[in-house]
Amino acid sequence: MLSESLTYLKDSDDALKTSIIGGLCLLFGFLLIPLFLVWGYVVRVLDRTSRDDDEAPRFEDWGDLTIEGAKAFAILLAYSLVPAVVGAVLFGGVWLATGGTPGTIGAIGFLLAGVVTLAAFLAAAYVSPAAIANFASERRLGAGFDVDELRSVLATGTYATGWLLAFGIVVVGSFVSGLLNAVPLVGTVLGAIVAFYALVAAYYVIGHAWGDLHPVSLEGGDGEPSSERPAV
Repeated sequence: MLSESLTYLKDSDDALKTSIIGGLCLLFGFLLIPLFLVWGYVVRVLDRTSRDDDEAPRFEDWGDLTIEGAKAFAILLAYSLVPAVVGAVLFGGVWLATGGTPGTIGAIGFLLAGVVTLAAFLAAAYVSPAAIANFASERRLGAGFDVDELRSVLATGTYATGWLLAFGIVVVGSFVSGLLNAVPLVGTVLGAIVAFYALVAAYYVIGHAWGDLHPVSLEGGDGEPSSERPAV
């Protein structure tokens, strides 16, 4: 799966064009619309790969792409806010409880708050790709928050394995991108392209994991549940 994910975009007809557009959109993501385009593209990657279609999409139908991306970004933002709020409450609570002079007890409190906040961020990072994948398959904003559907997926070894691989791809891609960013201008652009490429490769893995867990809906079966067993 790793080799397939890394060659997914490279083997497409418009690999260079798509990579450049995606990289530039990430680079100007602070304008939001370009960022929506990136996530709209990710939604289409998920939609195709979950149906075992390994032909990478193109940047086209820009209006729909932007709308789909904005919805996916809203889902991602919602999940990201949870650990941010948890961290703010915990750290703020420790600070108020110690009167601004932490001491030993306060230091322990801050350490525990940091551990809980980190766990919350990891949980959000684990759930959000599945949430976006469910949105991609149903095209409903509410699908990103379908607790019953997401719970059944998140507890499987298939998703856990796919997520770990996807996470590794993003980490390595971010590292390479960071190294390239040290080179002024050209390195910054190349770094953004690498980051986009890694993001697409990661969601290729998530899309296939999602498709493996939903063979009935993809093949029009009789509605029986998947035979995938929970990992926990």
